[in-house]
Amino acid sequence: MSQTAEKLGQAAGTSAFSTLDPAATDRLLVIAEERVEQSKEALAKYQSIAEGNQKMLKSTFETAWLVSNELALTTIAALRANTEADFSYLQALAGAKSLPDVIEAQTTFFRKRVEIGVEQAKDFRALTTKGATDIAKPIKVAIEKTLRELPVAQAPLMEKGS
Repeated sequence: MSQTAEKLGQAAGTSAFSTLDPAATDRLLVIAEERVEQSKEALAKYQSIAEGNQKMLKSTFETAWLVSNELALTTIAALRANTEADFSYLQALAGAKSLPDVIEAQTTFFRKRVEIGVEQAKDFRALTTKGATDIAKPIKVAIEKTLRELPVAQAPLMEKGS
């Protein structure tokens, strides 16, 4: 009988442990130690995955912050351009001497506003698409890595447990 089995028998103070087959007891202890070791290995793998995910989240939040700053700057630039166009329109209206001059100023203003609006929409679309792609990239990489590593971490436990 192993030392561990003897200690268990002494600690229990019953004869049930003394009637167990020493080979079976030793085999159970070996299996239990293997399971503990496998659990430690799986825990280490999960911990590694969690640390990688933490780095990914930090990177994602930094990227999101940069994208939001870039969007804010683009918005400010668009507002500035729109305000300048409005003041130019008001100056053209104030300088108009006849109704045809007013109509021409108004037509020119609306045409320029539509062109500016289309250009600004394209800029915002490109910026948001790039931002979404940049933000999603580390998440996608981390999920793919986790899915590749996760079955490896569970395989030893599942094979021997079946």
